[in-house]
Amino acid sequence: MIVVVNLLVSIGVIVVLQLAGMFIFSWMTPFKDLEELKKGNAAVGLAMGGKFLGTAILLGIASYTNHSIWYLMLWFAVGYACLLLAYWVFEFATPGLTISKELQQGNIAVGILLAAVYVGTGFVVSSLII
Repeated sequence: MIVVVNLLVSIGVIVVLQLAGMFIFSWMTPFKDLEELKKGNAAVGLAMGGKFLGTAILLGIASYTNHSIWYLMLWFAVGYACLLLAYWVFEFATPGLTISKELQQGNIAVGILLAAVYVGTGFVVSSLII
């Protein structure tokens, strides 16, 4: 029975962290992500998908390698900070391009590249989780 309770608590924490991560990411954009999705903005959808996958990779590895909810949350926080940093590095590394503006205008190439940045960062950072 204790295994079932631990499993349910872990799943609950993972879902809350995933949702919190997506909510914080939505604060970073000057536009409303869900409104852009309702308009059919594929670039925003791709970027959001990359964010979701990047955070899911971090959560998956953090939960697999740690037997404590506290360590899972700690490593997720570290990995999440790296994902946020990756966005700002990407923004800085492309001086002629304003990422949020391009996404809002529906630039699919930027959405794909940003999704790859998030997923790639998630993989790289998750390899450091102990």
